[in-house]
Amino acid sequence: MTDDAPAETLAETGKYAVWVSEEPDGETVWHLELGGVTLHFFREEWEELRRLMQQASRGHAR
Repeated sequence: MTDDAPAETLAETGKYAVWVSEEPDGETVWHLELGGVTLHFFREEWEELRRLMQQASRGHAR
């Protein structure tokens, strides 16, 4: 997280975290930390990822 953009942690585990920040230009950005990798999503991208994960969670367990 950066000091120049207000941020809120939405969820976290021992290895992963999701947090959201309000950028100085007013844009909201979601951040998905997966170990040593952080992915950054604008609103439309985040909503698409959420839909994808919801579809995946309805799939068959293997």
